Amino acid sequence: MEIILKTLFSSKEEELYILDCLSYLMMLMALATFLVLLFQNVPYGRYTSRKYGFPVNVKVAWFIQELPAFLVPLSLILWASPVKINVLPNQLLLGMYFCHYFQRSLIYPFLIRGGKPTPFASFALAFVFCIYNGYLQVRYLSHYADYPEGWVSHPCFITGSCLWLLGWITNLHSDHILRNLRRPGETGYKIPKGGVFEYVSGANFLGEMVEWAGFALAAQSIHSFAFAFFTFIVLSRRAIAHHEWYLEKFEDYPKSRKALIPFVF
Repeated sequence: MEIILKTLFSSKEEELYILDCLSYLMMLMALATFLVLLFQNVPYGRYTSRKYGFPVNVKVAWFIQELPAFLVPLSLILWASPVKINVLPNQLLLGMYFCHYFQRSLIYPFLIRGGKPTPFASFALAFVFCIYNGYLQVRYLSHYADYPEGWVSHPCFITGSCLWLLGWITNLHSDHILRNLRRPGETGYKIPKGGVFEYVSGANFLGEMVEWAGFALAAQSIHSFAFAFFTFIVLSRRAIAHHEWYLEKFEDYPKSRKALIPFVF
């Protein structure tokens, strides 16, 4: 792995420049995605359409598309001589990243109950993004991120870490509520209740957005900010679409419940 990377980049400065460029490109992609999502919902789940390619089993799709976000970074740690791996702030930030994607790639897909197939286009784009972002986040943290002494006690790191943990727990709990909406043998959609769903329709999305916003605050890099920004753009639109769908589908849907931000929006 290290030999391959040295072949691609002649110097550390060159690779760091490329990582920065990839971050800015991710933000541009987020803005382009925002414009597209103004006119089209993300084609998955209840919004699935065959015009976006042949269907892929939802469990298979989730497992394969998320796996690179875990395996690509893991290979960078094991075989690419990570010079920052013994630095505490870097270790903790890498731990946050791997904690999320271990659950998302190796546990979450096998907990899915039912679920509509994923169109191939959505599956392929998610697969490519996980490779892209996995390399970007972990290569920077394991090789280049340089934090001042005592950074783990800095208010930004402490606040960001707490937000990451809050978001991660919210995301896990919200996914648990969604999985258990139907009893065995039941089909169709139901109104989610409990937890943060009492306040917003997109509780699972809000959790993940808070998670990566906290990660970006703790990491203080353009790379982590780009990821948090991209996550916000995509998941906020999903939350709004879900909220509108629930209001149209269920006459008794709680009118006080917001789309994404409790009591606000």
